[in-house]
Formats: sequence, C-alpha cells, structure tokens
Amino acid sequence: MIKVGIIGGAGYTGGELLRILIFHPQVEIVFVHSTSNAGNAVSDVHTDLFGDTKLTFSEKFDAQVDVLFLCVGHGDSKKFFEQNPAFSTKTNLKIIDLSQDFRPETNGFVYGLPELKRDEIKKATKIANPGCFATAIQLALLPLAQKKLLKSDIHISATTGSTGAGQSLSATSHFSWRNNNLSSYKTFEHQHLKEIGQSLMQLQPDFQQDINFIPYRGAFTRGILASVYFDINLSLNETLEIYKSYYKDHPFTHISEKNIDLKQIINTNKCLLYIEKHGNKLLITSIIDNLTKGASGQAVQNMNLLFGLDEKMGLGLKSVGF
Repeated sequence: MIKVGIIGGAGYTGGELLRILIFHPQVEIVFVHSTSNAGNAVSDVHTDLFGDTKLTFSEKFDAQVDVLFLCVGHGDSKKFFEQNPAFSTKTNLKIIDLSQDFRPETNGFVYGLPELKRDEIKKATKIANPGCFATAIQLALLPLAQKKLLKSDIHISATTGSTGAGQSLSATSHFSWRNNNLSSYKTFEHQHLKEIGQSLMQLQPDFQQDINFIPYRGAFTRGILASVYFDINLSLNETLEIYKSYYKDHPFTHISEKNIDLKQIINTNKCLLYIEKHGNKLLITSIIDNLTKGASGQAVQNMNLLFGLDEKMGLGLKSVGF
C-alpha cells in the first residue's frame, strides 16, 4: 500500500483529493494536515465524505510516508519545505505539489502533465502539478506543437467555475456577486501563460507567437470550457488524424465528433476536445473539471505513474450526466 500524507486538506483541492484517494485500492492515508481544522473530523469539513471515512485533521506531520501531496496556496509550498526540511531531504519520499511554486522546470520538479511528460513522470520523485487553465489549453495545442505547426498567434477565451478561486471568500467569489454574473480577469497576463509557453516551446522550439488569453469567471461551481483558435493550413480531416494519433495511448483525453458541454466531464478526470474548421481558422473547444483533471485527479494520475500503477487506477469516475 502507498502511504499518503496530505498538506492543506481542508480546501477544495484537498477535499477532491480525499474523495479519490479514500477509494483508491492501493492507498493508505496516514495523515491529513490542516492548521485551522486540527482535531476536527474530515467529514465535518468535507460533508460529502460523511460515512466514507473516520479520518481527522492533524496539526502534526508524519515524515514516514511514501508520497506527500501539497494542496496549499501559491507561495506556501516553498514556505512548507523551508520550515520542514525533513520532507525536502528525505530521499525515498515522492512529492506532488498542486501549487504553482515549482512549475518552472528549473527547480528539480518534473512538470506533471502526463500527456506531455509521462515517461519523465515515471522516473521522477518530485512533480509540479499543472494549473487548471493550463491543462485545458495545453491539451488543445500539444498535438500541433509536436508537429511544429503552430505558426500564427493563438487566441483563447476560457471560463472557469467558482471553485477555481479557492475556498476563501472574496468579493468576486461570493454567491451574491457570482450568481447570474460573468466577468473577465487577468486578461492577457494570467499566470498560467508561463507554463503553457514553456510546454509549447519544448515541443516546438521556434514557437514565438503571441498567446492572447482572456479568462472569465463563470456563474457555476466547477469546470472549465476553453475556446482556442488560430490560423492553420490544414484540413479538418488532417487535423483530426493528428489529434487522434497523439492521444491514442492517453486514457483521459478524447476527441469528440459532436459538440461538447461541461456536464460530460464534471467529477471526472477526462478532457474532451471538439475541433472545427472555419475557413483558415481552426477552433478547438477543450473541457475539463478544474478540480479533477485540472488539479486533484491529475495529481492522482501522476501518483499512479510514479509508483508504476495503472494510470487509470482510482480514477474511473462518472460524470454527473445531467
């Protein structure tokens, strides 16, 4: 059994990680850390787990685990290792960080997008889990980057659910503001652009085009729908063959011949892609659940790869459907 420790287990990504790992056949959860909820039952915070677990949150850490998940805010993962050097120096410990702290590949972490780096992930000890927008957008672009075919500026509009903002309330995540509302934010300068550019240049080193990204806050709980378009001199059939070939051995990314909607992927680790051609423009719609394929589900997918398990283990999750 894989002994698991979770840092920051009280938030949305921590709760989603617990929902998956509690039913994973090869996992034993040793501790779930939360300073603010220490001593409380996990099911008192994540009420969907009532009846599924008797775990309680702990204020203490146990370094005797096989893998450590960090479900903390951006900047807090680096602080954790500075304050707890036993974890950073333990040679047989595997680490999966869900913050953005270690995503630049200059820090000893492997970027954990299996559809891009599966072989490297299998050999790694430290994984930087990708961002949610970055996952949806990269999966829409990787096959063409591998073929060195991204030659024009890329335009993206993408809408995310409110859970993407985390559990702490702010003016733009409060129900009264978010409900029946829509707004853009961090236009053209979202932090996920750096990791998207990093990945595209690894596949297509001469990529220098602009990525014009407008993110939106959606009036729903979870999910991301990204519309990605650009000019390309390929037919629709040629494009579909490239995408089907690239993803044929990747179990969670699928090419749909029909238009897609978020309810198909909510609560799952899937990414669905729908591809259209309009004149010289290629339009790719990409949908994922920001908490599963965009965060905790992908983290478990990476854990499976790290420990030589079936990539799909524990992730046979059904969508809400309607």
